[in-house]
Amino acid sequence: MPRPKTKDDLLLAARENYEELTKMVDGLTEKELNTPFDFSGQPSKKEAHWSRDKNVRDVLVHLYEWHQLMLKFPKNNSGVTDKKSAIAFLPPDYSWKTYGAMNQMFWKIHQDTSLEEAKKMLAKSHAQVMKMIEGYTNEELFMPKHFAWTGNSSLGEYCVSNTSSHYAWAIKKIKAHKKNCK
Repeated sequence: MPRPKTKDDLLLAARENYEELTKMVDGLTEKELNTPFDFSGQPSKKEAHWSRDKNVRDVLVHLYEWHQLMLKFPKNNSGVTDKKSAIAFLPPDYSWKTYGAMNQMFWKIHQDTSLEEAKKMLAKSHAQVMKMIEGYTNEELFMPKHFAWTGNSSLGEYCVSNTSSHYAWAIKKIKAHKKNCK
């Protein structure tokens, strides 16, 4: 599916990818759920996330935490009319060059979160993000620079990255884990 460029396409892609992800997670065997992720013998999987996440729970809480960032972004910038006054998408201690450390921090704070808890958290945050998206017009979501606080990107691009594209990433990762379990 091509990257969504309209509100309707975004909502559809986010819904479909989320459903595929939850169906996949719910269909995992006990072996697949209890075998730690191990991609160390696969040189093509060298990005930090391949070694960071150790199980399905880690993937789900990662998505949940990025949903929290997505939900805060418009709230933090309500009423902002110039780029200088904008509150960045990432927390103040992080940048797009250092967000890997933020992801590691998210991983660390959820080590006591159960898989069942992670599923519930993600379901709730997904519904909240979808409701947020539904509250915007197509123009508000996809017109570049519609909001000063989104910089050169559109709000829709942030939404795509935090829903449909992120779910596709999670699906790919869990599929790779399933393959390793065979």
